Amino acid sequence: MMTSFKTLAPSFALLSALALAGPAQAQTAAPFDLEALITAARAEAPINVYDSTGKIVDMAEAFTAKYGMQVTGIKVSANAQLEMIVREAQAGNVQGDVALITDTPAGVAQLLPAGFVTSWIPPDMVDVVPEQFHNPLAITTNANVFAYNTEVYDTCPITNIWQLTDPEWSRKVAFVDPLTKGTYPDWFNQMQTHADDQMAAAYAAHYGKPLETDEASATAAWVKALAANAPLLTDGDDAASAAIGAPGQAAPFVGLLSSAKFRDNTDQGYKLGLCTDLSPWVGWNYTKLALIATGTKSPNLARLFVHFTMTEDGIMPQMVDGKIPTNTTISMPADEPSGLMAVADRIFDYNAATALEDWEARQDWQDFWRIHYSR
Repeated sequence: MMTSFKTLAPSFALLSALALAGPAQAQTAAPFDLEALITAARAEAPINVYDSTGKIVDMAEAFTAKYGMQVTGIKVSANAQLEMIVREAQAGNVQGDVALITDTPAGVAQLLPAGFVTSWIPPDMVDVVPEQFHNPLAITTNANVFAYNTEVYDTCPITNIWQLTDPEWSRKVAFVDPLTKGTYPDWFNQMQTHADDQMAAAYAAHYGKPLETDEASATAAWVKALAANAPLLTDGDDAASAAIGAPGQAAPFVGLLSSAKFRDNTDQGYKLGLCTDLSPWVGWNYTKLALIATGTKSPNLARLFVHFTMTEDGIMPQMVDGKIPTNTTISMPADEPSGLMAVADRIFDYNAATALEDWEARQDWQDFWRIHYSR
């Protein structure tokens, strides 16, 4: 399925040897000349890069300092990126030359097949990036993790995610509203598709008996029960972070939030702790794609920036927020605040092989959530 997407054709004869158009396996057949790419990029106009994190400003500034070519980073939510990319392409007026977007299903289902964007993996990165991240190119995996307040609890007060559906935690669980952030219903679909047996096993471990449900899956039964337990739904991770980690609370929430929010412990004096012993997973991740606008007037500068994001210097501003680079030669910084790497093997990994199915099921999961959610 993934190899059927359109790929980027070279714009200059100088770069014809880069083999940009084929799958990653084919790209290894031709040599990659980074200096040739740099030379071609210098002849092009400045570009804009969209990303949902403000750290894109730091990344763009670092690129400009390194290469002396102007790149401007613009913080744009994933939902807004989608609309802007489509509208700009349809108007023939591309403003965002590169999009670093966390909505992989939308990229796979809408942007790539329509030809609004293309995906290019730097040929010199093919062997150091796992194949699952090649097409479309993912530059990082971004984690949402379960957290608690260390000022109130010595250890995480939950050890099984089915506890979140129990009366004890009614109205005491916080996370971003699944109706506004597509990564949540995508996560539901991923669990049902790839790990429903683990959800059923977690139920049996918590309640001491096999799950009996009229729902289509153990995952659906959990989502239904969680929605009915009246969790606090926030408009973003900042509000979830405050509900969970703000000091001075007698009975703080537990919940899910981006691993990046653990910087609030330093920045705002929060008391966030990672639930390291939670079954079956301590959190889940999703991928961030690097997509190049098909109508960009600076395709080589766009490719050079994508190459930069695959290097330690380029991606470091996001690594300090717990974003794990797909380039396996890059090590996470020791002072990453969440401690995510100690439990990285217990994160539920996003499987892009079923991204299209996630997109098709997203509205169904949101409707399911809406029906069962209790305020």
